[in-house]
Amino acid sequence: MKRNNKPNLAVFAFSVLLGIFIAIQLKQNIPNFAPVTLNSIQATKSEINAINKEIEELGVMLESKNAQIEMLESIASGDENIIDILQAELSKNQLVAGLKKVQGPGIIIKMEDNMSEEAFGQEYNLDIIHDADVLRIINDLRGAGAEAISINDQRVLSISEIKCGGPIIRINGRSVGTPFYIKAIGEPKLLNAAINAPNTYGYALKTIDKLNIETTIEDNIIIPGYNGRFSFKYAKPSKEGD
Repeated sequence: MKRNNKPNLAVFAFSVLLGIFIAIQLKQNIPNFAPVTLNSIQATKSEINAINKEIEELGVMLESKNAQIEMLESIASGDENIIDILQAELSKNQLVAGLKKVQGPGIIIKMEDNMSEEAFGQEYNLDIIHDADVLRIINDLRGAGAEAISINDQRVLSISEIKCGGPIIRINGRSVGTPFYIKAIGEPKLLNAAINAPNTYGYALKTIDKLNIETTIEDNIIIPGYNGRFSFKYAKPSKEGD
């Protein structure tokens, strides 16, 4: 008598299909974890720092807006004199714009051409101070947090021109010669390190080009306000919301 194997084949086929179906479901439910590397951790850390900085900036902006609202409410209630408020706001804006004389701790940098006898036989570009040298020093000071800068009592703003003109340099349209006295107000130690620390541009000018650069830390430096004219040919105020 022959045994009927058809039910066994049907059960086998069904078991195979069920196993494939279960395997597919398990594979779909397995989460895809990206490998954690040092670069990914650093990128995440940088992103978090950027977000925290943005939150901090928004907090400062919120405080400023709240102060403006309080000022307007005081004006509306008659508690404040609008003329006094406008004058205080104008004085604040002049200070930020660099139009006011300021004072505070910082450093004074003296930059002078190399006038030694050995320098006269060297290449011409290596023994004198150029506008690019002054600009690099100014940028390093700004990077170190300088709040106000002047060159030979000429206030340096973002619109200030610094150009070479033979043995002199033109700053804000005025000619000044060496020695150049750069004054900067800010954290004295940071400003001093920005000029004298190894691998800085100022350090290279002193040790490689042998230019005469001296720095002194001062408790109180006076920097005059900008006395030139502002001329905007292309830039125009942007409307609110643009």
